[in-house]
Order: sequence, then structure tokens, then C-alpha cells
Amino acid sequence: MKIKNGFVLRQVAGQTVVLPADSALDLNMMITLNETGAFLWERLQNDTDEAALVVALLEEYDVDEETAKQSVQAFVKKLSDNEFLC
Repeated sequence: MKIKNGFVLRQVAGQTVVLPADSALDLNMMITLNETGAFLWERLQNDTDEAALVVALLEEYDVDEETAKQSVQAFVKKLSDNEFLC
């Protein structure tokens, strides 16, 4: 899985946001990400899977494996439900 083309990650007023890259896209597609969300979004720029995202979280953050799995699953579900993934 990976992020669909057409979205860019930007810093705006101290917030990390995802914006449509094409002005023709729906601006309701803009989302704000926390630090962990931005970290995962960056890894989803390349084709990856949930297991690799969990490993990345474990290597980057002081978090236990179950929390990392739950966080990844919730984030991926939200992105999938909102059609950010291909």
C-alpha cells in the first residue's frame, strides 16, 4: 500500500498538513497530522505494509509493539476510509 499521487505534505503555521497537489481536487481532502502521523505518511510514500510501519515506529519511538500495531492499524484504516491509499 502507498499514498495515492496528488497529495503533498507541508508545514503550515506550525502544523503538518496534507493538501491536494492539484487545485482541481477537493480541498476537503486536507488533513492535519501529528508527529507520528507525519512519520507514517512519509513511509507510505513508497509501497509498504503494516508490518514494516510497525517496525519503523518501534525503531523511531519509545513505544511497545502492541501500541505500535494499534496505532498503525488505526492510521491505515483512516487513510483507507478516506481514499488516500492505493
